[in-house]
Amino acid sequence: MKKLLLTGFEPFLDFPINPTTHIVEELKGKEMNGYQIEGRILPVDYNKSGQEILEHIQDVEPDAVISLGLAAGRYKMTPERIAINCNESNEKDNEGNTPEGDRIQKEGPDGLFSTLPIRRFVEDLQARGYPAEVSNTAGTYLCNHVMYQALYHFHENNLEVPSGFVHIPASHDLAVQHGKLPSWSQKDLTDAVKHIIQWLP
Repeated sequence: MKKLLLTGFEPFLDFPINPTTHIVEELKGKEMNGYQIEGRILPVDYNKSGQEILEHIQDVEPDAVISLGLAAGRYKMTPERIAINCNESNEKDNEGNTPEGDRIQKEGPDGLFSTLPIRRFVEDLQARGYPAEVSNTAGTYLCNHVMYQALYHFHENNLEVPSGFVHIPASHDLAVQHGKLPSWSQKDLTDAVKHIIQWLP
């Protein structure tokens, strides 16, 4: 059976809950669309997250990779089109790091496109009544960092492994604790991820 590496992040900044953690914990070990789901939670740390996803890739040897991240403030499910070779943030990571435009890979391309079927993801979610659209920027925070590291690994090793990143809205629980955020139920967030897994080749 094929294997899917599904990653999420720990809580970060002023978000005491990260709904990606709950999705990964619920789906890990399950079988969907011919894939065994291997779930991993990444640290919100520029010095560790990229290395950890590479270690998970080496350990799991996945046939596809979907990384999930919280985009608090967005109200749509947004698969990312591209990761850029840049770490920069006005916000600290969980260890206090604030990079200022550092390249993720010194010799890497300026950008790498997702190799997931992101248009199919969006079309299917919209058909099911879920707000969704392709996003053209993953920002320059940890989500972009992790997406780029995985794509660069497969690019450099000439491996045709579908890989990319999907940002999700806040959960209701997070919105209540945080304040004014658009949100979905945790069930809807998890079900939306289940639906996109069905479109993996």
